[in-house]
Amino acid sequence: METNKLAELLRIGLTEGEAKIYVALLELGPSSVGPIRKRTKISHSNIYEILERLINKGIVTVITSNTVKIFQAVSPRNLSLYLDKKEAELKEQRDILKRVLPRIKALQETHPKQEAMLYAGLKGLRSAYEELYRERNAGNENLWIYVHNEKYAEISDKFYLHTWLEIPKKIRSRGIVNESYRPSKFAKEFQKKHEMRFVDFPIFSHGEVFGEKFMLVSWEDPIIAVLVHAKHVSEHFRKYFESVWSMGKK
Repeated sequence: METNKLAELLRIGLTEGEAKIYVALLELGPSSVGPIRKRTKISHSNIYEILERLINKGIVTVITSNTVKIFQAVSPRNLSLYLDKKEAELKEQRDILKRVLPRIKALQETHPKQEAMLYAGLKGLRSAYEELYRERNAGNENLWIYVHNEKYAEISDKFYLHTWLEIPKKIRSRGIVNESYRPSKFAKEFQKKHEMRFVDFPIFSHGEVFGEKFMLVSWEDPIIAVLVHAKHVSEHFRKYFESVWSMGKK
């Protein structure tokens, strides 16, 4: 069997089994099931189902001769008709989705979404931030509270200077930190584009909110982030943030 032909067929949306059978029929010519099975190694229980799918797609034809079904691959040139059909079906599906999407969204809002995801390690933390900022709406603001601790200052500063600052582009952000963090490189870089306030009293750490998502980060080894999608949790943290913000210093 020609591997290149098989690869080309897979790229136009055929399954592996469909591609194997189509290529086998091109090589065999009109054939009953037996030779197709022998060449493709596809089980008897699956081969008829796959042939039926190919017939429905207009890629294989079938005739009955002396009670024996004979299958034949259509000309490769006719595959363009199959793609035209797929394109027309996809356009129809997009049009339907466009019409019903407002109703789907309204249905979702009837039952507020609630879910939680756990991430571990620095790569996991980056993924957590990407998920936190994934749904961006006009007016959304990232609010966060962080307590500086020398135990993990080096690793956290490196992460936020070289990773975090790349992710939230064009997102408004405000942060609250303890006074000991004022001399840090991150604090100086952050204040160039965003707002930060410092406090000299105990605060919650490390948490942040964006839209309806709230994230809790633990910098102890191993680093863990919990991302919660729950509107009421995000709203409570946002109220807490604003109360602390009003007492902070620039």
